Amino acid sequence: MTNSPLSLSVLDLIPVRSTQNSSDAIAASIALAQRADELGYRRYWVAEHHNMPSVVSTNPPVLIGIIAANTQRIRVGSGGVMLPNHAPLVIAEQFGILEAAFPGRIDLGIGRAPGSDPVITSLLRSSGAVSEVDAFPRNIGDIAALLHPDGASLGLHGGRTYEVRATPRAVGTPMVWLLGSSEYSANLAASEGMPYVFANHFQGDATTQALDAYRRKFQPSELLAEPRTFLTVNVSVADTTREANALALPQMQQMARLRSGQKLSALATVEEAAATQMTPSQQDMIDLMEKNWVIGEPAEAAARIRELAAKFGVDEVMVGPEASAHADADPMTSPDRVRALELLAEQLLEPSADAAANFVRPWG
Repeated sequence: MTNSPLSLSVLDLIPVRSTQNSSDAIAASIALAQRADELGYRRYWVAEHHNMPSVVSTNPPVLIGIIAANTQRIRVGSGGVMLPNHAPLVIAEQFGILEAAFPGRIDLGIGRAPGSDPVITSLLRSSGAVSEVDAFPRNIGDIAALLHPDGASLGLHGGRTYEVRATPRAVGTPMVWLLGSSEYSANLAASEGMPYVFANHFQGDATTQALDAYRRKFQPSELLAEPRTFLTVNVSVADTTREANALALPQMQQMARLRSGQKLSALATVEEAAATQMTPSQQDMIDLMEKNWVIGEPAEAAARIRELAAKFGVDEVMVGPEASAHADADPMTSPDRVRALELLAEQLLEPSADAAANFVRPWG
């Protein structure tokens, strides 16, 4: 294991604790993004989830605009937009506007999952124009074409064409990433010559196979000459391993409830989680998460992240800071999530690195 250069990024679901409301949670994530920007993190992505009491991140384009407006250099994007919930033209227009407002700083990560349960998926489909899952490959291509400064041509009956653009007179495009948790997405990204991210943070057993398939089958495209990927991992880092475990427990309990079909609530505080009794099967899930997440004191966590980066052949790791907070924490802050980013930056990022470099690189 070497100390070769490593870039760090952040994935945020914008969790809402039992002591917070939605406004508090958004304020806390804005502050977290600002600190990540100051520390030299490369990207800050927000997810799309619906109807979850502990997750505020329901609308990536809106949140990206808020976060980008409150930061200076860091790339801001979606991890990801769940395309079957949306019309491709609307996504292209939203991200075209974001790129125009924050040139060189916008990433569009696209996924195929619904981001919710079947009831919410049905509601989305019955209440507006969305795209079919089977049309996913075509819609990916359509979004890329619509975002291009030259736009796209729509064929009409009678042989005529109609020009369509996401934004008029675009001078740049957001970087489009394909996200996935199976080899289907890896194969599609490879065939389209797109950058790709596998959801290692919740589907780690299949990461090796997916990345191998992506790299082996990759076809160079106009915008990407060789495979481009990074690793995602859930982390809880604190000054001591004991504290890191205590901070991670509320989120691990929440995931165990979700996977066992139990009703969810707002994210517990550290004290509430410590006083909660889980079922034996839920505890087994938590034990497995403890092995797959990066949990520990700074040097230990940094070594594990470097080990994972070397194992999967990446030079960028996107961390999901999954720390809750103590009951007396200011509701408008997430102090232990901020602390986790600071501790990792001290261990893994060059102190003298110019964070402005994140802004000028055409591919982030």
